[in-house]
Amino acid sequence: MLSETHTCQSCKQPFVIEEDDFSFYEKMKVPPPTWCHECRFTRRMIYRNENKLYHRTNNAPGAEAKKIISIYSDDKPLTVYDNKYWWGDGWDPYEHGHEYDFTRPFFEQMKELIAKVPWPALMNWNAVNSDYCNCTTDNKNCYLVFGGDFNEDCSYATFNFYSRDSQDLYFVHKCDLCYECSDSSDCSKIRFGQYAKNCSDCMFIYDCSNCTNCVGCFGLRNKANCIFNEQYTKEEYKTKIEELHLDSQEGISLMKKKFDEFKLRFPHRFAHIVRSTSSTGNNVHSSKNCRRCFDVGTCEDLKDVFLGVQNFKDGNSSSHAGHGVELLYESFGVFSGSQNLRFSIYQPSSISVTYAYNCPSSSNVFGCVGLKKGSYSILNRRYTNEEYVALLPKVIEHMNAMPYVDAMGREYKFGEFFPPELSPFGYDETIAFDYYPVSQDEAEKKGFTWKKQEERSYTITVSADKIPKTISETPDNITHEVLGCAHGGSCNDQCTKAFKIIPAELQFYRRLNLPLPTLCPNCRHYGRLQARPPMKLWQRSCQCSEAGHNHQGSCSTEFETPYSPEKKEILYCESCYQSRYL
Repeated sequence: MLSETHTCQSCKQPFVIEEDDFSFYEKMKVPPPTWCHECRFTRRMIYRNENKLYHRTNNAPGAEAKKIISIYSDDKPLTVYDNKYWWGDGWDPYEHGHEYDFTRPFFEQMKELIAKVPWPALMNWNAVNSDYCNCTTDNKNCYLVFGGDFNEDCSYATFNFYSRDSQDLYFVHKCDLCYECSDSSDCSKIRFGQYAKNCSDCMFIYDCSNCTNCVGCFGLRNKANCIFNEQYTKEEYKTKIEELHLDSQEGISLMKKKFDEFKLRFPHRFAHIVRSTSSTGNNVHSSKNCRRCFDVGTCEDLKDVFLGVQNFKDGNSSSHAGHGVELLYESFGVFSGSQNLRFSIYQPSSISVTYAYNCPSSSNVFGCVGLKKGSYSILNRRYTNEEYVALLPKVIEHMNAMPYVDAMGREYKFGEFFPPELSPFGYDETIAFDYYPVSQDEAEKKGFTWKKQEERSYTITVSADKIPKTISETPDNITHEVLGCAHGGSCNDQCTKAFKIIPAELQFYRRLNLPLPTLCPNCRHYGRLQARPPMKLWQRSCQCSEAGHNHQGSCSTEFETPYSPEKKEILYCESCYQSRYL
């Protein structure tokens, strides 16, 4: 079948369904989508509250009156159990099941099931002294780590893996003693680094590899004792560093401004696609045939995927998936060898699952919520293999004959992901806001709900301008104070206006001789996000005109890049980039 142009049912903009897309849909036995890929991504992400935590009532039978930490606020009309009870044998999710009602739309029945079946307070597994973490596994002594696994003594981080003694991170792997770093791996004692690899004892570096004792540097390889890409002796370097006063708020602020200007003088890679073939997007490594993909590694045959890892194969319009997953469509939170999943959320170790929401280790289930090791079930009701096989086509036929219609007039037949109205979260509670930030008015016009931030009762005891300028000036009792955020709620970054320093954090700053931050954790998180290109692609051309590269005059190579035409960065194609830096 040839490519076709359709109109998105949500944003009303045209989008293209390509020939190989039809082949994938046929393999998954689903119809073509009626929403464009960006609208589909947003629709999925409003079901993922990653980093908004609340104290709420534990609804587990016989639970103590004290509050538990949860991603569900107390005003949510849900039953929420502490994780230990939810994973235990004290309750049966099949108690909430019922026969399929052919007089009502499928998603109407799913909405009721979502409201009735108990939920675990957090998606936080095998945690040791890491209660304030979510979408994580096997963390120890971690605080406010989200989506990151196998870490120890880390705080304020997202998608950090196998890292230690670090904080304020975004997408780092095997790092220790690092601060304000993103998209970096195998580093030690890096402060304010992006795209750093195998580096140590550096500050303010970008796209550097195997470097030591470098500050304010871009694109260096195997260097030491450099400042703004200039080589110094060890003695000269030490003297120059002392003059920069990088142990103070003022010195760091000035260096950040200078480094942001310095970076624009150098050609950037059009996209970080490394050791990969037939792939487009950004932050793609060791992968094959991954198109319009972001943050994927060792994957194959993917399209419109965000965060795919470790042998994720044959997937489309999905995210947060990997570790042997195959055949995945319109789903997220799927890992540990799952296969053949459609329209599902949080499904580890599952096979042949459709419209499942948090049903780990299940197979052959359709429209189920909260099952553990479920099989041959529809709407949390068990059937024999024969009964299931006979009923399922009738349910799908009914979904097409009696589609659910949301408040915006959008239809949901078989082949659509869950409607936004069924999400237990407001748009601003989810990572949809992280990647596509909009105002409350804009969100509601698109049919999303909004969770107004709760009023905080903090009394600021140290205003932002009174925060000690260096760590040597910082007293031990700062951990008892409430610090004012320098943004004061004036930004669009869900500023909390106030924050505290925990004791482990104070020791971390002292160990690295860093001043306390003046921004709250939310503002720092969004600052790291904004330093990365968006998950969009533009058609542009290489800007190289250097002699000695594989072209005469200016390079004419075209590519898809996450840098919009309005961006000031100089972009090189992969060949020209390697000729210059590698």
